[in-house]
Amino acid sequence: MRKLMFLVVMSLAVVLTVQAQEKSADGPMIAFVESSKDFGNIAQGDKVEHVFKFENKGKAPLVISNVAATCGCTVPAWPKEPIAPGESGVIKVSFNSAGKMGKQNSVVRIYSNASEPIEKVSLISNVLPKGTK
Repeated sequence: MRKLMFLVVMSLAVVLTVQAQEKSADGPMIAFVESSKDFGNIAQGDKVEHVFKFENKGKAPLVISNVAATCGCTVPAWPKEPIAPGESGVIKVSFNSAGKMGKQNSVVRIYSNASEPIEKVSLISNVLPKGTK
């Protein structure tokens, strides 16, 4: 009986793995040109922004359902419409260094229907006191 249960569980695992591989091969795939932008030293209170370019390298429309930042100092903007296979899009991210000091790594998570459902991009900076750079 244990052998039979083991075979059933293993067969199910193989089937699910194959289905997942097929889904990811036929589905959307998000590919970023770069995953981070380092601004180096900035003065406290400076606002910086960067546009992260990406392409849907998959075979189905890419739908970005949400983009979330680690804090309120980082604000993302993203396309709300599906990105067709082979088409490109951008995620614009701005960072406000007011009230921040020292090394900052603002991570933004991109949630989508891609084969890898959560991607990350980040803005990196070193915030110095006002009047220094």
